[in-house]
Amino acid sequence: MNIPRRYWRNLDWPLILAVLCLIAIGMVVIYSASYSQLEAANLNPFSYVRRQALAFCIGLGVAIVVVLIDYRAWKRWSRLTYLGTLLLLGGVLIFGDAVFGSQRWVRLGPLSLQPSELAKITLVLVLAKLFEKEENAQSLRGITQAAVLTLIPMALIVIQPDLGTAVIFVGLFFAMWYVGNARLRSLLIAALLLVAVAGGIILASMQGWISVIKPYQLKRILVFLNPYADRDGAGWNVIQSIIAIGSGGFFGKGIRGGTQSSLHFLPANHTDFVFSVIAEEFGFLGSLFVLALFVLLIWRGLRVAAVAKDTYGTLLAAGATSIFFFHLIINVGMALGMMPVTGLPLPFITAGGSTMITSLIAVAIILNVGLRRSKIMF
Repeated sequence: MNIPRRYWRNLDWPLILAVLCLIAIGMVVIYSASYSQLEAANLNPFSYVRRQALAFCIGLGVAIVVVLIDYRAWKRWSRLTYLGTLLLLGGVLIFGDAVFGSQRWVRLGPLSLQPSELAKITLVLVLAKLFEKEENAQSLRGITQAAVLTLIPMALIVIQPDLGTAVIFVGLFFAMWYVGNARLRSLLIAALLLVAVAGGIILASMQGWISVIKPYQLKRILVFLNPYADRDGAGWNVIQSIIAIGSGGFFGKGIRGGTQSSLHFLPANHTDFVFSVIAEEFGFLGSLFVLALFVLLIWRGLRVAAVAKDTYGTLLAAGATSIFFFHLIINVGMALGMMPVTGLPLPFITAGGSTMITSLIAVAIILNVGLRRSKIMF
């Protein structure tokens, strides 16, 4: 647990400052987005902010512990952690709380734990250990093993159902396989096979032959191509999101000044479509600043991965950074109408305790690898 004093000079302050700025912005946006909704229900307008702050405190405590333990010691716990995560994912299907037709949460006092969020961290740990040996990233046996390790938790998450998080697992698999020195030909073949299988599942679900994809999820996929085909139904969220983003202009309308949000035209404004609130209230400049902070976070994460002490550290840092990359691309793309609506949160910004805690753990993994690097930073 003791870290040599010289290691602390390697602490990545730009990364830490970027994360703290995102958390602060998130608190303000959550307050602004949820104010009218909570006021109408005669609830404290800071209710969601308090929950977010509590999650931050818990996540910060966990993150500190993660930073203090040498990441190389995690190898011996990766399998046990993986099995524990599978038990949680199975347990949530039996004992979890159902919200809007999805059974993803387990209630823990004022907070709700979403095991699928923690499963992302677990997947990074087990894939890092597997792909640490280069032959596993290039042999059929190693790739198959990695695919199975990814598909088992992914299947449990699809059952909840939560296709958005399942997509993140696919991204993590390919990202860590690539960093593990995969052959480009193998990557291309696997990607094409994945597209073919996904297309087949969608078509089979549309024909009613299988029920892997729920009817409302199929609508979201179809509405992605043309939101106005069902403007008062499945396309409503996307249309209102685009209107909110466009109405913000260059400088925005100010805190609590967004009409789409405050007048309840924009659903899930403090969760799924929180970026739309940022764009409406803080305008193009505010949106650009938030995106710049995420780019800084991702850049620093990849920087740590590039100078890690060993391959295992490189894979850990790259995997943790990939979580932020895929969440950013999908959430912002969803708000802009460039991606199907999947319900994926925007790390540190979206209201959600599990997302906050998991995101802080991912940052702690990056910091841990950076602290113990042996190469010169560039």
